[in-house]
Amino acid sequence: MTGESAAPRRSSRVVSVHLLRATLSGLLDDGFAVALVSARLVGDRVQISYAMVRAVDDARVEVQISVAAGGEFPSAADLSYPLGRFEREIRDLFGVTPSGHPMPYRLVRHGHWPRGWYPMVAEPGMVPAFEDDAGEYPFTPVQGAGVYEIPVGPVHAGLIEPGHFRFSVVGETILRMKARLWFLHRGIERLFVGRTPAQAIELTERVSGDTAVGHTLAFCLAVEEALDMPVPDNVQLVRAMLLELERVYNHLGDLGAMANDVGFSFANSHAQRLREEMLRLNDHLTGHRLLRGGIGIGTAHASALPDRDFLRSIADQVQKLVAVTLGNRTVLDRFSGTAILPMEAALDLGTLGYVARASGIDMDARRDHAFCELPTSFAVTIEKAGDALARYRVRVGELAISLRLLEDITEELRVGRSVPAAGTAAARSSARTSGLGLVEGWRGRIAHRVEFRADGTLASVKIVDPSFLNWPALGVALADTIVPDFPLANKSFNQSYAGNDL
Repeated sequence: MTGESAAPRRSSRVVSVHLLRATLSGLLDDGFAVALVSARLVGDRVQISYAMVRAVDDARVEVQISVAAGGEFPSAADLSYPLGRFEREIRDLFGVTPSGHPMPYRLVRHGHWPRGWYPMVAEPGMVPAFEDDAGEYPFTPVQGAGVYEIPVGPVHAGLIEPGHFRFSVVGETILRMKARLWFLHRGIERLFVGRTPAQAIELTERVSGDTAVGHTLAFCLAVEEALDMPVPDNVQLVRAMLLELERVYNHLGDLGAMANDVGFSFANSHAQRLREEMLRLNDHLTGHRLLRGGIGIGTAHASALPDRDFLRSIADQVQKLVAVTLGNRTVLDRFSGTAILPMEAALDLGTLGYVARASGIDMDARRDHAFCELPTSFAVTIEKAGDALARYRVRVGELAISLRLLEDITEELRVGRSVPAAGTAAARSSARTSGLGLVEGWRGRIAHRVEFRADGTLASVKIVDPSFLNWPALGVALADTIVPDFPLANKSFNQSYAGNDL
């Protein structure tokens, strides 16, 4: 077995705004990184909480400041790009300003949002009339001979959510790409307020439809930490099983879609067939193809366990599919050297998941922030080239490991532990009012922070899908990539639009 599941080292600090930058700088120098920054209106002040985490020992430190509503707080964007991204989001949703921010542009807000209206501090249901989109979005123009722009979106062919991409191009070569997202800000975090944790599960399963397990598990871990709720080992193992099932069906879809974007539809047909087989297995195990209903507060549910021969058959077919795909010289040529994300850029941008691992960054929350002890078959797949081929190969490696993990977890549950039935775990008395949950979803690390009211209902929930931090990396990787390779590059990242529009 591997992956220690001991309770993380947790501490909190309340500091003045004058000490914020020094505190965050010290933590960054000590190996911490930002997992999320959340905000909450308390009376006439906005309470801002920085959740800083360290992988080597799963240490977690929360730094908290209080700012007058409509006031300012010192920006730490020059210390960490992800911190600056969270600051812009908080300004747009709560109306407090990060003073000294080097990129003081709106992130979430679109021009048609009512002036002076901030959805996370406004009274529920009080939405004023929206305006015309006032002024242009601040895309940075690229000057020079032969430079022209190609706008793509926000409406796309297919079933994806809206997103606008602005390309500055010379010939076919992309000089710069800027993405504009948040066209459908859903206010889902606000919908959590006043619900009990059990009532909130229907929301967590729909944060990003292809990540029902990852987001629900991160939420449950946060609630269980806040309530000091013990969770039996067999429940955690079932949760790990569901998490890997979600990883498998999504990675299978990506293997096919990437091949399809370079014209190799044969591989896509077989990958989607394998994905369909996994979706049917999901339905057999949990009653839902996307695994909804499998995880609850303190609980997990699976009516059966995967068949070992079935899992081995899927693994064997994946190996053959990959051999055919990468054995095609055209596919290999299109994948190789396309949309390179260097390790240094990936580190600076705070990228997560397979995007980071394909650029040589050794990170995985299943090991770094383990919620259970995994079988020894677990390993982290790393590639160093940072191109589309590396992101494909990371998925291939993770598929093999996940399918082996599913075998081993199934064996442990069969031999040593029973499959838990749905139920309710008891919480211990706890002085905490907040908790943090970290989970390696299929796209990367998911973070949820919850805070409770005195009556046991939720006061606030902050959600960070890995897409929030990974989207900027796509623009960096596209520099010097040709326009016809954008679909492949975009699919090799495959970030969630819905995971941003919270």
